[in-house]
Amino acid sequence: MPASLTARFVENAKPDASRRLELPDGALPGFYLVVQPSGAKSWAVRYRVDGKPKKFTLGPYPRLSLGDAREQARAALRLASEGRDPAALRTAAEREADAITRLRFGAVVAEFIERYAKPRNRTWPETERLLTKADLASWQDRDLRSISRQEILFLLDRMVERGAPIQANRLVAALRRFFAWAVERGFLDVTPMDSLKPPSAEVHRDRVLSDDELRAIWLAGDEIGYPFGRAAQLMILTGQRRSEVLEARWREFDLDSGFWNIPRERAKNGTGHVIPLPSNIVAFMKRLPMIGASPEFVFTTDGTTPFSGVSKAVERLRLLAEKQIGTHRVIQPWRLHDLRRTFATGCARLGVPLHVVEKCLNHTSGTFHGVVAVYQRHEFMTERRSAVEVWGAFVSELVSSQAQSLVPIPTAIETTSTSVEVL
Repeated sequence: MPASLTARFVENAKPDASRRLELPDGALPGFYLVVQPSGAKSWAVRYRVDGKPKKFTLGPYPRLSLGDAREQARAALRLASEGRDPAALRTAAEREADAITRLRFGAVVAEFIERYAKPRNRTWPETERLLTKADLASWQDRDLRSISRQEILFLLDRMVERGAPIQANRLVAALRRFFAWAVERGFLDVTPMDSLKPPSAEVHRDRVLSDDELRAIWLAGDEIGYPFGRAAQLMILTGQRRSEVLEARWREFDLDSGFWNIPRERAKNGTGHVIPLPSNIVAFMKRLPMIGASPEFVFTTDGTTPFSGVSKAVERLRLLAEKQIGTHRVIQPWRLHDLRRTFATGCARLGVPLHVVEKCLNHTSGTFHGVVAVYQRHEFMTERRSAVEVWGAFVSELVSSQAQSLVPIPTAIETTSTSVEVL
């Protein structure tokens, strides 16, 4: 009769290069230490069910110790004595465990980000953050099916109570998209977000900078200089979004032809955008330094990454703008996005038609929504170039009395007599 396996014997067991070894345990018949020619060791049980010989691998050594393996072997042999196949039972249990893992909230979120969010929206990192961090960190190992509408409402109420109502609204939007996708993919039968509204009302911003404020901000940009001061000035001149300007690459610009091509993966609405650059903005771009041996980013401090530290830079721009406007006047609170709204309103003020302004901004709503968005393919490139040129000339005239403008005033400006409602 073989001797009982001991911890020392198991640890010192040597492999046979020519064959696999099965070393029986004298204390528990049917329980074996398996030693592969490679030296890898594992535990196994041999038994019979319905008269047929079976083998059941318990797990590898040393992850599974002798004591734990022997206990699992006893349980398996007990099942076999009752006519139940422990290997088949484990397979069923593993399938159930795999199904539960696949339905973990965190696992489904990861699939949602890869399959839905990344291909459609360049802001997917924020969606991922909302669904995986902070308030939803404790949900990651939860069964998706266990998350109820009442639980979501309770979470949103807590967010509002702690002073984060806008973030709660953003979370509602992210959860609504996520759960709708989960239903579409068959993870759920119904969404707990059905008819659930954002918990807080949001005031639509309509801040438009006055001419004096715009001039003060431009001159503050002059004082700050490259990179952030010039980036803010390019936002003023083109009306493009903060991220589209701050993350701009030199390869997107064709200064000889006068175009800036923002690819779809960098555009907020997922639609690529070509911005015509009149000669005054081309001259502005050519004055910018190219940082690094192989310049990539337009606004950068190291040549390899886009400018960061935006919050501090914006605060400095605000303070310098306050000084420019004078001690007896105060600039009301403003954001970088207000530069975009000011561009739109200013262009309309100068007689640029609304549909041209929307094309300049890469808007897909307003006059270009629904059927029009599908069938209207005319890009109004000539009109857009004229609009950007008219606006650049206005900005140049606005600031030239106080400082030398970086944007030369064109000798000839094509204007339009069409009047439109201000955006």
